[in-house]
Amino acid sequence: MRFNRMLLSTTLVVVALVLQVSVLARLHLPGAVPDLMLLTVLALAMVYGHVSGALIGFGAGLLADLAPPADHAAGRYALVLCVIGYLAGLVKPDNGQLKSATGPMAVVVAAAIGSTLLYAGVGALVGDTAARHVGLGSLLFTAALYDLLLAPFVVPGLMALARRAENDPLAETNPNAADVSAGWLSSGTGLRIGSQRGGLRVKAAKARVARAGRIKGVKRL
Repeated sequence: MRFNRMLLSTTLVVVALVLQVSVLARLHLPGAVPDLMLLTVLALAMVYGHVSGALIGFGAGLLADLAPPADHAAGRYALVLCVIGYLAGLVKPDNGQLKSATGPMAVVVAAAIGSTLLYAGVGALVGDTAARHVGLGSLLFTAALYDLLLAPFVVPGLMALARRAENDPLAETNPNAADVSAGWLSSGTGLRIGSQRGGLRVKAAKARVARAGRIKGVKRL
């Protein structure tokens, strides 16, 4: 991994872990807890690809395994996020464009359900049956719901930040190509950010021409 990728990924993972432990874990929501670490790994993996996604996922999971108040075997969540980061990196858009938010939303839901199932499965192998007592069905539903609600506020911004830190030449070489985060944000409304800005510029130019025409007409009178 490049140095800027490592620096940005480490910073974002540490910030996500602090918020996860100090804020989200204290909300005491029914069922699962919104997984900010998972969303961070997903955002970075969908920009950097499957190899970097797997490495970032393993590092983030291992950090979460070792950070208090972790009550499970070290390496368990590292395995989960490593697999999730690798799979999420496989759906990275080749041209950096997203035509709709359906794809990223499906990735978030699949990752939330998959990580919960994988975490419970690994726990079952090591004798941890906590998921059975809580209710696996409830955990799956609430994990997908909470992560899906949190994703629009986290994933687009982190993807844009990762692209900017990557010095991606896409925006410079092809100004008409929408950024992946722009595709996420604009697809829900059915509007293209680039065309919307262009339309606003055209309207502003027309308004200036009309105003100049009115002023000239007044002077002639």
